[in-house]
Amino acid sequence: MGQSYSAGLTVTESTILRKERILPLKGNVIAKKGDKVKGEDTIAETLLPGKVVPINLANKLGVTPAQLASMVKIAPGQQITKATVLAETKGLFGLGIFKNEVRSPVEGEVESVSHITGQVLLREPRIPVQVKAFIDGMVTEVIPGEGVVIENKSAYIQGIFGIGGETIGELKVLVRSPDEELDAGKIDESCRGKVIVAGSFIHYHVIDLARKHGVRAIITGGIDDQDIKKLLGYDIGVAITGHEDIGLTIVCTEGFGKIDMARKTFELLCSFAGKKTSIHGRTQIRAGVIRPEIIIPLEFTEDELVSLEPSLPILEPGALIRVIRQPGFGKIAKVVGLPEQLTTVESETRVRILEAEYEDGTRASIPRANVEVIES
Repeated sequence: MGQSYSAGLTVTESTILRKERILPLKGNVIAKKGDKVKGEDTIAETLLPGKVVPINLANKLGVTPAQLASMVKIAPGQQITKATVLAETKGLFGLGIFKNEVRSPVEGEVESVSHITGQVLLREPRIPVQVKAFIDGMVTEVIPGEGVVIENKSAYIQGIFGIGGETIGELKVLVRSPDEELDAGKIDESCRGKVIVAGSFIHYHVIDLARKHGVRAIITGGIDDQDIKKLLGYDIGVAITGHEDIGLTIVCTEGFGKIDMARKTFELLCSFAGKKTSIHGRTQIRAGVIRPEIIIPLEFTEDELVSLEPSLPILEPGALIRVIRQPGFGKIAKVVGLPEQLTTVESETRVRILEAEYEDGTRASIPRANVEVIES
């Protein structure tokens, strides 16, 4: 068998990207088709409904729901402040003496009034939400009321794991080689607002120092899972990451532990030092895999924006792979052979294998399920 399909991730110095930027609910799309946008530009905005606050007016006034109808001073849709009287009694013998009233505990508007239950629903002010372009590029499609599609040409790297949301900053390489650990002494005020490259590993105290110096994001080969727990205050589990509010974004290109950054990845990052970089740590490892992304926009012409159909990564001789299980976890290798026959492995199961050559020249037979292709 000359080739097969395998899971993979992309590391390339130039590709055409197509990104949908969609509002969480319908709203106003600002950008227009053909607009050239910057990553920091707002392309759409909307208002999310505020929190609902229920109040049982009948109980608070000590009346029945039927009696409440003549005491209510508000109507659905009415704007209210904390000074607004929601309902009040007429007082002793209807003379206005010893009146009892209920004022709104929040600002916002009246959602509904029930004369059956005696309850009123108030809604706090709507929450404005803006969607940024995230990447420099061109708006090639507008989805009315929802968002846009942005395309560009970029250097593009997918990571293995990340935490933290979308951010943008200038790329700054702080290590000399992919196997070097970042020393805390290299973090200073020159790193403020930057996306820094940390080599093979980064310790918790260095991450904490980077936060204090206003670093936007960290790109590292590996990280200790206990340091992530310390950062977040809880175990990460298997949920989707990318929403964590920890002051910066972290993307691991290789995995957990001290793992040298792939030389191809490191050299690519070095070649774009000083360039504007968009990055996010959003990760999902279940069905519908989502990988963290490092995007470095390049100059392009409109004619270059030809959307390519996504294709499955091909496992074939010459393909660059990463080992994703022990033994050899995290190592980079090149496929040199794809034997067709089934082979008995250590677990005594019969599987298809591949012949691989590591970066140091040594060779090994590896089950195909234990690798992923690094697309370029």
